[in-house]
Amino acid sequence: MSFISIRGVEHYYEWITADNTAQPSGKPVMVFLHGWAGSARYWESTARAIADDFDCLLYDMRGFGRSPLPKEPPESSYELETYARDLAELLESLNLSRVFLNAHSTGASIATLFLNLYPEKVEKAILTCSGIFEYDEKSFTTFHKFGGYVVKFRPSWLASIPFADRLFMARFLRRSLPTEVSLAFLKDFLMADEQAAIGTMVTAVSKRAAEEMPQEFARLSVPTLLVAGEFDQIIPAVMGEQAASLSKKVEFVIIPNTAHFPMLEDAATYLQRIREFLPAAA
Repeated sequence: MSFISIRGVEHYYEWITADNTAQPSGKPVMVFLHGWAGSARYWESTARAIADDFDCLLYDMRGFGRSPLPKEPPESSYELETYARDLAELLESLNLSRVFLNAHSTGASIATLFLNLYPEKVEKAILTCSGIFEYDEKSFTTFHKFGGYVVKFRPSWLASIPFADRLFMARFLRRSLPTEVSLAFLKDFLMADEQAAIGTMVTAVSKRAAEEMPQEFARLSVPTLLVAGEFDQIIPAVMGEQAASLSKKVEFVIIPNTAHFPMLEDAATYLQRIREFLPAAA
């Protein structure tokens, strides 16, 4: 396990490589960003599958997974730009001048901002389950209120209840995942910092995000693949298609019969699609 201090927070990170040395080997680097209240754990299988072609860097964002906030956290907002700038400092600290990105859900929104803030740092990007949406004050307010209750009242014993992991993941999936995988998702959610979880939820699903993310997609200058799950209820595929249509730099693909985690629900098809997008990296 490795940690690095990024703007006052110890961030967990790890390398997954073909030789299992936990150090980069000199191959092109693929950096993975996880989604809301998750961790880099769910990217491990994808990283191992492409480790022959890439040195894969996984890390947990501030306040999530194995990157908890300190007891007296530095003053910081939970705007998505904060997390984009964390990524920039992480790359600088690890002496990585140019990388590939693969980001999921809220992490993909962060990556979109990063691509426009630091286009020179990215060769190609993959945005998994991302898109644009219209602002609706009533539904957004209800979502924030309900989401706040869910985050505030998370009993630690929930992970010990039989089938709790399956109930927790049901809305995110079209195909079920092995118990150890879905249980890891539940545990990540239970350990997420309350301030970080609520703060990122409010900023990612907001009037500002609804207004600015279409502009961010339209500005993209880095070649990007946007991957959607056909039956995704969290970010429906149509939202991804609308986002992709805003820039000629963005290719759009749908993984059939999957939902919010196509890389886990149909790994073979997902890997085929990203390899088709990344032929130069082989």
